[in-house]
Amino acid sequence: MTGIGPVEPVDSTDTGKSQDVIGADAPRLTDRWSAWWDGLTPRARKALAATAAALLAAGLLLPRALPEDPRPEPPATPLPWPANVTAWRYLGPAGLPEPVGTHPTSGRFRFAVDVSHGPPVTLQVTGAAFPGLSAHAVPEAFTVHAGTTHRVTVEIAVSDCSGLPRNADLPFLDVTLRNARAIQHHSFIFGRAYSHDLFQLLRGACSPTSLPQAGRPSGSAGSQNAD
Repeated sequence: MTGIGPVEPVDSTDTGKSQDVIGADAPRLTDRWSAWWDGLTPRARKALAATAAALLAAGLLLPRALPEDPRPEPPATPLPWPANVTAWRYLGPAGLPEPVGTHPTSGRFRFAVDVSHGPPVTLQVTGAAFPGLSAHAVPEAFTVHAGTTHRVTVEIAVSDCSGLPRNADLPFLDVTLRNARAIQHHSFIFGRAYSHDLFQLLRGACSPTSLPQAGRPSGSAGSQNAD
């Protein structure tokens, strides 16, 4: 007899009772998805694969497409220059004529001011073209809105007769115009009607006998840039 005993057969049905169990892996999520996928029919797998591919493509392309989606905005129309949309019209002298024999040194003249379009225009009369004359509007500064007409009175005063012409052909007013785009200095020229009335003032204030009498045809108005 030896110290080695008989070999006992191994029972294949032993599930761990004869072995030490030191741990076990928990079921993994991929194993569950794999088992679920394996249980699908080929048609269902194909449909799910196509859906997943479409969702992936949309997720990749959408961020790139969004910046190009909005339509480009049309270029903004620039605001007009105030002198390009403003017009002056001479309406006639203001107030009653001075008594015969008096020599007034100032006179008032009425104008209509129009702004065709754009933002409101604020105006201020700064001069009456000839040396020796001063001019200001009543009120001093006024604002005209687009599509409206503003009536204004301009007072012109004679301070020095030595620098005045002997006729008042094509006299003009110096005006400062301001809107949301710019501030401009501009000269508005008026026709013979305003010329005649201004000549009357100059003749009465300076040289009643030396200045020739001018006719009074119907007048028109224009404008020119003083810059």
